[in-house]
Amino acid sequence: MLRLRAFRPTSEKIVKIQLHPTHPWLVTADSSDNVVVWDWEHRQVMYELKAGGVDQRRLVGAKLEKLAEGEAEPKYKPTEAMRGGSVKQVAFYDDDVRYWQAWLHRAAASEAPVAVNQQFAHHGGPLASTRGRHFLVICCENKAIFLDMVTMRGRDVPKQDLDNRSLLCMEFLSRFPAGDGPLVAFGGSDGVIRVLSMSTWKPVRKYTGGHKGAVSCLMTFLASSGETLLVSGASDGLLVLWSADHVQDSREIAPKLSLKAHDGGVLAIELLRVSGGAPELITIGADKTLAIWDTISFKEVKRIKPVAKLTSHSVASWCHPRAPNLDILTCVKDSHIWAIEHPTFAATTRPLCDLSSQVPISLLAPNKKLKAYCMVVHPLQPHLVATGTSLGVILSEFDARSLPAAAPLPTPSGSREHSVVFMAEREIKLLNFQLSNPVNPSLTSSNSVSEAGRLKTDSSEALQVKQLKRRVGPVTHDAYSCVSVSSSGKYVSVVWPDIPYFSVYRVSNWAVIHSGTGRLFAWDTCRDRYALLETAATPRIPIIPKGGSSKKAREAAAAAAQAAAAAASLASAATVQVHILLDDGSSNLLARSIEGRSDPVIGLQSGALLGVAYKTTRRISPNAATAISTLQSGALSGIAPNAGGMLSSFSAADDGAFVAGRTPIGEAPANFQLYRF
Repeated sequence: MLRLRAFRPTSEKIVKIQLHPTHPWLVTADSSDNVVVWDWEHRQVMYELKAGGVDQRRLVGAKLEKLAEGEAEPKYKPTEAMRGGSVKQVAFYDDDVRYWQAWLHRAAASEAPVAVNQQFAHHGGPLASTRGRHFLVICCENKAIFLDMVTMRGRDVPKQDLDNRSLLCMEFLSRFPAGDGPLVAFGGSDGVIRVLSMSTWKPVRKYTGGHKGAVSCLMTFLASSGETLLVSGASDGLLVLWSADHVQDSREIAPKLSLKAHDGGVLAIELLRVSGGAPELITIGADKTLAIWDTISFKEVKRIKPVAKLTSHSVASWCHPRAPNLDILTCVKDSHIWAIEHPTFAATTRPLCDLSSQVPISLLAPNKKLKAYCMVVHPLQPHLVATGTSLGVILSEFDARSLPAAAPLPTPSGSREHSVVFMAEREIKLLNFQLSNPVNPSLTSSNSVSEAGRLKTDSSEALQVKQLKRRVGPVTHDAYSCVSVSSSGKYVSVVWPDIPYFSVYRVSNWAVIHSGTGRLFAWDTCRDRYALLETAATPRIPIIPKGGSSKKAREAAAAAAQAAAAAASLASAATVQVHILLDDGSSNLLARSIEGRSDPVIGLQSGALLGVAYKTTRRISPNAATAISTLQSGALSGIAPNAGGMLSSFSAADDGAFVAGRTPIGEAPANFQLYRF
């Protein structure tokens, strides 16, 4: 269901990963404690840092900055010269991160009934602001590193400033008393959560008395009551809730609630948005289980083992409109991303994708298997999923081709039963379903109409669905397919563009009445006619192997060039045919090819008219080529071409037309034409 979007190979396994919500930035930390910021859109590394040890570049840069500001050589050891130790967490923090995090939390809390979340409008204090700075924050065992991605200036906060306790996790707090500025909470090895002000770089308060073990994960969320809560998990297996509103400035804050979550420790916490209800919490633990918690009663809703005998290392809520039944993603130390379907009901776990199919074959050595160690879903683009593996960073995106092809059949007049034909598991299947919404006779004038025009009632009835699936018959190909229905609904076409092959079925008995090689297909919306692009199978272009002898490389390159030339020849030789279906169901050829252009056809558009899209190239006439050459040489020599009366290719002609006798430069022909069937 996922395909490769971007890949960055690494020599070390990636153990920490995070995505920025608005910029194409991805930060990772590997097993050697090297931190890398990667622009996944342009495939460029923006910044590298040896966070585990002493980064000499940062140390020299800090000394030069202090000398430039006129400061004397410090007598004590600078914080940049301290070893960071093991990297525990990496994150971005700026105004975009703060805004969208608050928006997502508010959206999740607002799903609860209005009577519960009516306090939202009256609650909350000031919001923290970074004042235009884009922070990369690295939580190391011995210190926290705050690096401004704009000025590249950093600030290191050693653990000595936080009671000399190792830092194991962090979370940014959105609410704070006036004067404290942005706040970040660090989970310590002693079970205490210490809050640091990013304005004064001093600790301002503590969360104490909740854990007896090391704090392993932190997360804030907005409860349906309107209160901002901080939830923590630790090695003692406890899940503890704290108030994160900070309405009153208190140096030490006691826990609100504590409950046993997992044996062996809590590894990660995630917020799950629930449609029509209060948000829920997802936790994974060292006991190989995943638990879901209600945020109103804080009782356990469901507990499962996603993958038998394996511990989940990362968990993420997933809300994709094309896969509404999949709510949770998780990864274990194997080559898959696992999806949990209907987590509060059946809680079925199935592999979402095999990551080994998304990396180059040359990296998959027989003795080096791919394993996933961390995973994150893009907060605003859920079709993007980033995974840290033993071979590098894999950014996957949702593959629309993985969904089964489907098309609705026309519903007879007066009928309440609907039908959909779809492809699944090398078969054509038919789904018959009927929708019914029972009317509640007790409804009176208490009903109201909302702004969106929907009827709101005091007691809503669930929509009842009656459905029946039946197998129509097998198909010959198991590949990406497209299904379409004729205007009368009597015929169904299935096209496999990658094969290429097509079949036309009669709906009454599901018999094949026409089939052959074809890549594109379009129905006439007025009669049972169709156009198809009949083409032969494209030869497969061989992969040029890296390394090896130069002779084999030349032979492979020659074979690839030959296959590419053959594919181009077949594409240009493909013709658009028009067929009509007679009353007896037989197919009759109306036109073997449509007249007009010799350009390769790349698309067919169905309708009352047939639309044909062509692949065109930008043609340059000899006069235009001479003009371009003259313009370039004139620019190099410093001569202005327009001074001699020549019209530049970037000049606008009067009245929208070129001056007589001057050739338009690089004018491309139309690449779309309409034809009558």
